[in-house]
Amino acid sequence: MNIKVNEIRALPDAALKQKLNELALELGIEKRKIASTGVASKVVKTREIRRTMARIQTILKERGAKR
Repeated sequence: MNIKVNEIRALPDAALKQKLNELALELGIEKRKIASTGVASKVVKTREIRRTMARIQTILKERGAKR
């Protein structure tokens, strides 16, 4: 799920907001999987999702876009 910064910057604000929503849903699903199974093998995936979300939020903030 690692998206490069150049790819993120190439997308318009609306697409970034949509991607952010998709990542938030995916993060919730992964957290529920970890909680229900107790398996910590997905921790790396949740970390990558959170970092990608932070990258998108940073770029949106730089552009001055409202969430």
